[in-house]
Amino acid sequence: MFASRFFLYIIIGKTKGKYFMNQILVVEDNEDYQELLVNFLSNSGFAVTTANDGLEAFDSMEEREFDLIILDIMLPKIDGFTLCELIRKKSDVPIIMLTAKFSEEDQLRGYSLKVDEYISKTISMPIIVSKVEAILRRSGKVSDSETLSYKGIILDSNTHTVKIEGEDVEFTLKEFDILYELMKAQGGVVTRKSLLSKLWDYEYYEDTRIVDTHIKNIRKKLGSSDCIETVRGIGYKLG
Repeated sequence: MFASRFFLYIIIGKTKGKYFMNQILVVEDNEDYQELLVNFLSNSGFAVTTANDGLEAFDSMEEREFDLIILDIMLPKIDGFTLCELIRKKSDVPIIMLTAKFSEEDQLRGYSLKVDEYISKTISMPIIVSKVEAILRRSGKVSDSETLSYKGIILDSNTHTVKIEGEDVEFTLKEFDILYELMKAQGGVVTRKSLLSKLWDYEYYEDTRIVDTHIKNIRKKLGSSDCIETVRGIGYKLG
């Protein structure tokens, strides 16, 4: 459970004038569902701001720009449909409408308000993340940064190279991929199981020790720049 009502995963830096991650606003008053959604999005490399009601979301949009909004229909203070109308008066930002109520009438109303996607909450989180990525690609809002930077560590996903305090350090493919996932999350927790499902074949899925072994090797190579923190029983994050 989150400790406060409003969270922001902050981007650490810029490369070539672009942010490392797309900015997503999640407007959802169910704290458990909100937490699950934010974890999946942040682990997929998105910077996520949350709001628990429509008024808070509208205020957040006044303060900053977002690349995509995920919007629940049943919200306190300002419901999702009304908020969508207000947003469309000032912005064409992509909107995904999330709801447990999946009636044809609601879908038609949502599309008439120019939402980009109407999704049931029963859909799995990986599918929701895939839809987010697809909509960002279609809208031309995908961050095209090729370099990630964090506290003296610079990772280039095109050349598969890592610099630590300006020095080239050789990483194996798996070590590079794990570090890439951690740096994409920019402080968000990356679970062992998510790493196994993304980077290893299915037969390793229950053997989380293989992840721990690679993390140990990565820490050695990072040396004094080691900023990986263990989240007991869950996984790892950059601290």
